[in-house]
Amino acid sequence: MFLPDGFPGQRLRVLPRPLVASALRRPPTSGLLVTDAGYFPRAANHGRHRPEGAPEAIAIVCVDGFGHCEAGGGTIPVRPGQALVLPPHRPHVYLADPDRPWTIWWLHATGTQVPELLAVIAPDGREALVELHDTYRAVATIDDAISCFERDETFPSLISASAAGWSLLAQLAADVAAGGRQRTEPVRQAQEYLRRNFAKPVSVADLARTAGLSPSHFSALFRAATGGGVVEYVKRLRMARARELLITSSRDIADVAAAVGYTDAFYFSRQFRTVHGCSPSEYRREHRHGG
Repeated sequence: MFLPDGFPGQRLRVLPRPLVASALRRPPTSGLLVTDAGYFPRAANHGRHRPEGAPEAIAIVCVDGFGHCEAGGGTIPVRPGQALVLPPHRPHVYLADPDRPWTIWWLHATGTQVPELLAVIAPDGREALVELHDTYRAVATIDDAISCFERDETFPSLISASAAGWSLLAQLAADVAAGGRQRTEPVRQAQEYLRRNFAKPVSVADLARTAGLSPSHFSALFRAATGGGVVEYVKRLRMARARELLITSSRDIADVAAAVGYTDAFYFSRQFRTVHGCSPSEYRREHRHGG
C-alpha cells in the first residue's frame, strides 16, 4: 500500500483549493503559483498513483535514497542529486525504493508561466529527470516555499512562495539547457579560471588542454553551456570590469584598457563601442553620477 504522507519529521503544506482558484485570477500569482510543497525524510512506502496525472506540474528533488517513476510505458530510476519533473495531467506512478527509501523535497506549481519553463525542462511534454548542478540551492528554494506557507497563507506569502517556485523551475531549466554535470564540469572550471584571469591572454587550445579535451570538443561544450564562444565570454568579463572602472575611478582610458587586458586603447574603445553602443568616455559621462 502506498503512503502519500505521514512520515516522521515531514513538513507538508497544501493550499485550500478555493484559495488556489482566487490566486490564479490575480497577478502575479496567476503567472506561477505554488499550490503544494513538502519535505519527506526517509519516506518508507511512499508513493502516489495518479491515472490522470495532477492538475499542476510536479518537481521532486531527491537528496538521499532511491525511488522510481512509472510513466509513458517506462520506468525512470531516481537517485540523489536528481529532480523528477512531471508535467500537468501526465499519468504516473512514483514510489520510494523498498530497501533505501528516498528523502525528497517537492512542490506543485501551476499558472500561465509554467508551460514556458516546462518547454525547456521537458520539451517533448513528457516526464523529465534533471541532473542537478546545485542540489543545495534546489533544496533551499523549496524550503523557502514551505516556510512561506508555514508562516501564513496571506497573499504576500503566496507571492513569496511563487517566487521560490519560479526560481526552482528556472534552475531546472538552466540545468537542462547547460547539460549534465559531467558535461559542464570542464566548462565550469574554465569559467572560474577566466573570471580570475580575464585580463590575461586567452588561448582556447590551452583551456582545452587543461580540461583534457580537444579544442573543437571543448569549444562545442563551452558554446552549448554559455551560448557563446570563449573569446566572447572573456570580452564580456573584460567589459564588465571596464564599466566598473570607468564609473568608480578617474583612470584614463588607456589605463582602463590595460587593466582589463587590452594593450591597444584604440582597439579597446572599438570593442567597447560594439558592446555598449558608445565610447568609453561617453559611457563615463553618462553613468559617472548614476545611482
